[in-house]
Amino acid sequence: MTANRSAVLGLCSYTHDSAAALVVDGRLVGFVEEERLSGVKHDKRFPTLAVEWLLEEAGLARADVDTVAYNFTPQLYLRAVPAALAHAVRLATSARALPRARSFAKVAANTRGRLARLSGAFPNASVQPVLHHRAHGLYAFAASGYEDAAVLVVDSLGEVQATTIGHARRNANGCSYRIVHAQDDPASLGYVYGAVTEHLGWQRGDEEGTVMALAALGDPGRLRPLFAKAVRLTTDGFALDHRLIGLRVMDSRFPRLTAAFTAFTCPPRRPDEAVEAVHADLAAALQERTEQVMLHLARIARERTGARLLCVGGGVAMNCVSIGKIIASGLFDEVAVPPAPGDSGTAIGAATAVHLGRHGNLPAGLARSCYLGPAFPGLELSSEPRPGMTARRLLDPAGHVAGELARGTIVGVFQGSGEAGPRALGNRSILASPLRDGVVERLNSTVKFREPFRPFAPVVLADRADDYFTLGQEAPFMSMASPVTDLARERIPAVVHANGTARVQTLAPRDNPLLAGILAAFVEITGVPVLINTSLNVKGKPMCGTPEMALDCLAESGLDALLVGDWWVTKV
Repeated sequence: MTANRSAVLGLCSYTHDSAAALVVDGRLVGFVEEERLSGVKHDKRFPTLAVEWLLEEAGLARADVDTVAYNFTPQLYLRAVPAALAHAVRLATSARALPRARSFAKVAANTRGRLARLSGAFPNASVQPVLHHRAHGLYAFAASGYEDAAVLVVDSLGEVQATTIGHARRNANGCSYRIVHAQDDPASLGYVYGAVTEHLGWQRGDEEGTVMALAALGDPGRLRPLFAKAVRLTTDGFALDHRLIGLRVMDSRFPRLTAAFTAFTCPPRRPDEAVEAVHADLAAALQERTEQVMLHLARIARERTGARLLCVGGGVAMNCVSIGKIIASGLFDEVAVPPAPGDSGTAIGAATAVHLGRHGNLPAGLARSCYLGPAFPGLELSSEPRPGMTARRLLDPAGHVAGELARGTIVGVFQGSGEAGPRALGNRSILASPLRDGVVERLNSTVKFREPFRPFAPVVLADRADDYFTLGQEAPFMSMASPVTDLARERIPAVVHANGTARVQTLAPRDNPLLAGILAAFVEITGVPVLINTSLNVKGKPMCGTPEMALDCLAESGLDALLVGDWWVTKV
């Protein structure tokens, strides 16, 4: 690489959801989560495959990377150590105060060790740690394309921050981003949601969406007083009652929920146990309180910044029902959530932070961008790509797929560059007609192998969205739950969840021409501009990131067919 070029590698690594992003000469080259290439869901290892792909895309070697931006700052963990003294004098937290201090000190040391490892792996680069919530916030703002916005980041834990409110502005001189309000752990909404997810028998950090779906089937009333006490609203945010929610210690020997919480609710559910009404009621009360807290935080963001637009980042931003409630409140003219709001997206945010600090502006290629991962152009398949499969090339992929969908075929689609984040947005998707009887049951039981109460999201042509959904704004990254219209209830009940909403993706033809073409052809056949769109994977595995993974998905699931590029693959 020539001496005047700049290459900033952003990393999320060693914790969960490892990912890498590369900014070269002020432009984002790409971004990919390691799991999409390794096949290990939530892969936490150093993102070797992701880094190799990015450097190959840019025509660079490791020695050409001049800066590695890491998504945590080690010394900031130490702020929790002296603060533990306050917990030592309170009855509900005294037994955990010292272990908490030790655990934060240990994580600080571990993070310093990770930075040292990165220095060794990139000998010509400086390694720059970035405040975790700054990485979240900058990515959320850059992805929105807004000029002036409040930025709300809500997750489980940064270093010590768990909620921040920022104000971001673009101007003639570049961009500024300032955190105007922060709440430190132990006031953590992500911590609470993860704790209850685990209590209900699902995997914390992975299956919170299952709990959100279950919530629609429950009655929050019985446990509403418990959650009002456990998560109490305050003038500047919220606080946790540690008689119910255990003080965080970063050690698995310390449970997140107390015996008192269990006594008020139900015993922990084993993953193989049946889901009972009490579990749905617990999920419903948790979800209701989460929505109330998120709306409260959004009000504070509006008051503290005066901005009319809102960006939301952090893991809790994936709670699409809460985002829908913020939109419906009218507090903001529009709300944006980036395609990868969780920790993987902080790889982009960290690289963005370093570039902003160096040049005063945001990298190009970020606004409204989601198709940032590997593509496989010129893919060639044999007529029998796997035993028991046949493949043939299509002259009109969009028209052919639409016709098959109208006949009830469930189709996997693998095309173009991989999506950023957890939502399939048409390039690594499973598509189905919402007009077919029993399609949700079939998808859950024989294709995705997941719980029968899980809903499926719709994708709709943007210029027809208002006919079916009342959201009132674009939702390009499938991150917002929208109430539906009477027409939707009548024509496409398959995509309407028990709470009367759908996590909609609005699609403009410019964003994904093939998917838009499929939808347009489906309209011609059926009169309906909506399809079911779910991720190309089965439960327990990551979204397919390579053609081989896509063929595996076809072989191992109840998928009927797979479109790989312009190849139509079916089982014999």
